Amino acid sequence: MDAVHYLSIDIETYSDVDIKKAGLYRYAQSPAFNVLLIAYSLDGGPVEVIDLASGGPGSLIPVWFTNALKDPKCIKHAYNAAFEWYCLCRFFRWNPLREGLNFLPSWRCTMLHGLYCGYPGGLEAIGRALELPQDRRKLAAGKALIRYFCTPCKPTRNNGSRTRNEPHHDPDKWALFKQYNAQDVITEMEIERRLSRFPVPPALQAQWVTDQTINARGVAADTELVAGALALDAAAREQYIQEAVELTGLANPNSTAQLTAWLQREMEEEITDLRKETVSDLLGQDLPGDAVRRVLEIRQALGKTSNKKYNALEAAVCADGRVRGLLQFYGANRTGRWAGRIVQPQNLPRTYIAGELLPLARELVKERRREGLQFVFGDLPDTLSQLIRTAFVAAPGCTLVDADFSAIEARMIAWLAGEEWVLEVFRTHGKIYEAAAAQMFGVPLERIKKGNPEYEYRQKGKVATLALGYQGGAGSLVSMGALRMGIPEEDLPDIVDRWRRANPAVVQFWYSVEAAAKETVEQGRTVVLQNGRLVFARECDPENDLDFLTIRLPNGRKLYYAKPHMGVNRFGRPSICYWGMDQTTKKWTALETYGGKLVENITQATARDCLAEAIERLERAGYPVVFHVHDEVVLEVRDGSAADLERVVEIMRQTPAWAEGLPLNADGWVNEFFKKD
Repeated sequence: MDAVHYLSIDIETYSDVDIKKAGLYRYAQSPAFNVLLIAYSLDGGPVEVIDLASGGPGSLIPVWFTNALKDPKCIKHAYNAAFEWYCLCRFFRWNPLREGLNFLPSWRCTMLHGLYCGYPGGLEAIGRALELPQDRRKLAAGKALIRYFCTPCKPTRNNGSRTRNEPHHDPDKWALFKQYNAQDVITEMEIERRLSRFPVPPALQAQWVTDQTINARGVAADTELVAGALALDAAAREQYIQEAVELTGLANPNSTAQLTAWLQREMEEEITDLRKETVSDLLGQDLPGDAVRRVLEIRQALGKTSNKKYNALEAAVCADGRVRGLLQFYGANRTGRWAGRIVQPQNLPRTYIAGELLPLARELVKERRREGLQFVFGDLPDTLSQLIRTAFVAAPGCTLVDADFSAIEARMIAWLAGEEWVLEVFRTHGKIYEAAAAQMFGVPLERIKKGNPEYEYRQKGKVATLALGYQGGAGSLVSMGALRMGIPEEDLPDIVDRWRRANPAVVQFWYSVEAAAKETVEQGRTVVLQNGRLVFARECDPENDLDFLTIRLPNGRKLYYAKPHMGVNRFGRPSICYWGMDQTTKKWTALETYGGKLVENITQATARDCLAEAIERLERAGYPVVFHVHDEVVLEVRDGSAADLERVVEIMRQTPAWAEGLPLNADGWVNEFFKKD
């Protein structure tokens, strides 16, 4: 339906909840939450600011504005529109999952638009990346103004012991804050204008709407388990530190500097750092005395940063016992995959406790029975770490139904490359690690099973399958854990060579993709690969100085690489380059790429599209998603049963219309709490 009007919006808000720690939903649900300013532009006209905090003229919200928010024909634009949509729902007392859903589809997120086109997420960062003129950029003074007006202040004698700064406390700052609010609308509109020739596809926009629904729905948290874990962890940490004080004589043995100096004296060798991997490596060595070993063990226990997730959970739980906002849509803007937020569900620690013992472990934590936990499960911090995922639970009367794609990336790269023997494995028995080993070492598949000497080849087939699909070498095998699996380092080059000979179509895919990208960058030609599944193009908008290498994926979505050019890589050879966000320095800069890396982007992006479409199908079928992790969906189903799991798995297995011949499979479980099957 064609829009009648376009409304660009930016709001400034106050809450006594720290949004960085607790997330948007707990922040906006605080009784102290309020909207201070609303800046808007209607149909590209001058920006107006509604001052709700200081009263007087301009403090009333026009009736037409409220109606426009609810009008599906009025398209609302905002930068990070999830914030504006949810906060305005709270402000007007509209239930986000009822009235709010009626007009959520009429919102457009300019941050999503920027991420889709390969730009960084922050409004200030994308302004710099697009080289917006100064009068179109975000005002630099904004952070200080937000701290002053939007968060509680420390009561002092000089400020009259107040806990909040209001407009009348500094009228000059308030006037500047209103300018800042208006400027954000100007910046958002300029970004939207510049990117308008490279629109967000309708299917992706619909997925964004579903994502907001899932985030607003949230998932129930076992607050009793969280409280018990925090109490046990605090007591254990205190005991560990006291023990370390007695062993080392240090004032603060948890201090990296103090402990490093102590270890260097005791071990008579240089210790470069005390990262988790370093401590683990040191514990694997011969050490001078029991005290050094015990201190390192204590350091390892205190370093269970995963237990900090209990603190994050406690901070983010809303009044109804649910945690919201666990996922950011298009958080990985190269591939479009989701990123984890708050509790970071994408990197929850693994659970090794046997499934039948998990209820016992959870009950002991709730009852805060430390001795019982240590007697049954051993190391307390490690046990608490393993139980974090079980803090996500089904609401009363419901059950969690979980379904996970099976080996989605291995299936996807084989389908994209046309590696037929791999596809046939997935269409039949599905034993890809055994089949890979058979191909690599010339061993009959039926011999690679437990009890036979040939079974040792499976480990090599597994690590090769997981590590080598994106043009990696021996280093990739090491990163995937080959040495920890007991594979000798001298065997790694042979494994790489054998895997590549066994997968010639994948190897050719790397080179074809790199050649297509080079031809597109150097000559501006459109190159079609894999019978039309992939299209490489050079897309430009000279008027706005925009230039992209784009890769159209099988479903029509595109990957964008800004300012493509040929450069020189770290080895001194010609390389495809583009501008992006360096993940180490967090700066917008020129980056290099190559065939295997582009194949990784394409494969992970296409796997992401399978998940996104499965989520849409599940929602339409009446199976509400509460969160998802990588290629796994978690649903909350009223009285969920094995029949529900069977139906969910059936939906997950459905091949998208654009992926003919892709053999998808899934498996899952039904349980009252989240676990790793």
